Amino acid sequence: GHLSIRGASGHNLQNVNIDIPLGVFVCVTGVSGSGKSSLINHTLYPALARQLHRASTEPLPHKSIEGVEQIDKVIRIDQSPIGRTPRSNAATYTGLFTAIRELYAQLPESRVRGYGAGRFSFNIKGGRCEACQGDGVRRIEMHFLPDVFVTCDVCGGSRYNRETLEIRYKGSSIADVLNLTVNRARTFFRNIPAAQRQLKSLSDVGLGYLRLGQPATSLSGGEAQRVKLATELARTATGKTLYLLDEPTTGLHFDDIRVLIEVLDRLVDRGNTVLIIEHNLDVVKRADWVIDLGPDAGENGGHIVATGTPETIAQNPSSHTGRFLKEYRG
Repeated sequence: GHLSIRGASGHNLQNVNIDIPLGVFVCVTGVSGSGKSSLINHTLYPALARQLHRASTEPLPHKSIEGVEQIDKVIRIDQSPIGRTPRSNAATYTGLFTAIRELYAQLPESRVRGYGAGRFSFNIKGGRCEACQGDGVRRIEMHFLPDVFVTCDVCGGSRYNRETLEIRYKGSSIADVLNLTVNRARTFFRNIPAAQRQLKSLSDVGLGYLRLGQPATSLSGGEAQRVKLATELARTATGKTLYLLDEPTTGLHFDDIRVLIEVLDRLVDRGNTVLIIEHNLDVVKRADWVIDLGPDAGENGGHIVATGTPETIAQNPSSHTGRFLKEYRG
């Protein structure tokens, strides 16, 4: 099936009509300022989000978008932080922490004491250390300087009060678990299917080294993006999702790029569509379908120069991307 944008004319787009094939890995290319972002981030995404998720964003002018009934959700995966406070981390974002808290609440000792899953949350009163309110650090306000965070002297940075830490699973308290890396946690929770799904997907996107409780504020853009991808991988797939990524390889090492492409391929294998805006030729040549905008920037852009497989684009003399692809493929 296809998703068709008709008459897109926002910013420098020159009344663009384009068919985007579904169920494949699609790359949108073109020089900076050729209209890629206007077409995808400011026309397609807001229009779909409005239809599918009742979002209030206003898309740029276009006549219509056809074929929307073939997808059930549109998800944008960018490099923005997964949380703005030290309380968010990969475990809370992916939903993994919920499974771990429920496991601790089912232990015999928790039942005797009447502890529920909320007891093991550092966001609500009960089990957390009240001196630092579950942050593990205390903020010291400095005049004319940025605030300084110091480890809480009551809980020693563990975020919980003494009673909560007395509950142990395989000899480890909930605070010990937050200090485990993803890879170590996979072995530790190997008999807990509820935790395995998220742990496996975090490890699959190359985040095996991440500590479960590592604050979201200390993750790089590339890491935040991968945590989001891992969350998607762990979901039960409907196979009708459209994923949008804007230059996802920015700032990534080429080994990381390889991992990223493998993850995107897996999302496509499940019947989803991955649509990315990308300059990186390693990624472009791996795409199933390329949409090249241009030919140049600003007023000289906004047209569809070429569409097709990377091989077809490479043979197209009027496409800048094609020229680079041809040289790159040798």
